[in-house]
Amino acid sequence: MTRPSARTLLSTLLVTTFATLPWAAALQAQGAALPSSPPADWGPVSINLEDVPYPHPVSFLEQELFGQVVRLAYMDVAAVGATNGRTVVLLHGGSYYGWYWKDTIEALRNEGYRVVVVDRLGWGRSSKPILPYSLNLFAANTRAILDHLGIGEVAVVGHSIGGQDASRYAFLYPETTTHFVMVNPVGITDSREGREWREPSWGDGAQDLQQVYASILRRESTRVVEWKPEFLEHVRINYGQYLSGEWPRLSHVRSLAGSARSMDSVVHDWPQMETKGAIISGADDGPNFPAQARAAVDAMQNAELVLFPNAGHNPHLEIPERFNAELIRFLATDPDEPAGEEGR
Repeated sequence: MTRPSARTLLSTLLVTTFATLPWAAALQAQGAALPSSPPADWGPVSINLEDVPYPHPVSFLEQELFGQVVRLAYMDVAAVGATNGRTVVLLHGGSYYGWYWKDTIEALRNEGYRVVVVDRLGWGRSSKPILPYSLNLFAANTRAILDHLGIGEVAVVGHSIGGQDASRYAFLYPETTTHFVMVNPVGITDSREGREWREPSWGDGAQDLQQVYASILRRESTRVVEWKPEFLEHVRINYGQYLSGEWPRLSHVRSLAGSARSMDSVVHDWPQMETKGAIISGADDGPNFPAQARAAVDAMQNAELVLFPNAGHNPHLEIPERFNAELIRFLATDPDEPAGEEGR
């Protein structure tokens, strides 16, 4: 008798027990649309997202890095009506892209801000080169875009690993940064001790597709408290990129960037930084997140903490009105005045 492989058993398990998994059951209890398998009309998605609409025109800045010509993608969105003369830079998370800031873009521009949204090198519509990635490189690329646009002073806002990017940008360019905001940041504790360097991997593109789909859906569903049908679009895009013939390259780029991040930390930058900062986040982002966020803010010279109950890792998507209101409030504060108290 031939025994089924572990992969076959796992695939069967994912199909037959999908609806009984705790995270899946929670979504179904909310009445969420939850396909047990990837819909038949879901096909490959370009790793450069040319086939994914962005809310505003995308421009590109060519740079030569490590002997390679690369393109940095960004949206430069003008204020609606009278401008307040200020610019906000938005930096996305590790599973995402600049377009998911669309609600925040509209909220900011309606308050008179110019908004620059960067697709990090290796993500979104920016190039996917094989080169040495680092937090410093990401910050320098953002500064290059701003210099190209003739923008000096900015406030910088980053979500998830983009929070690390925002923090490092403010650390490297304090004279041109009025505020920095981390939204549900990762890497707010220094976990490098005992972490050995490993050679970045190449994706083999040979995983079971049901397993890939279930893994992506699980990740997205556990990042929010209340699922919304539009969140399935993030699952479709990430799953579609896996189907792309260029998936191994994208996987390797992410591995290169992840390896670089694992050997760096922004934690030790904070005591030296005078720039006004904030962590504005959903509180339900793991059991230790509120305490870690409080400790991070306490390590900064001038920062405040805003935690939203009943919201998770993606508050700008899950509770955009509440999130945008707090962000706008903070950005309007005097950068030289002490930050507010927690508990708003």
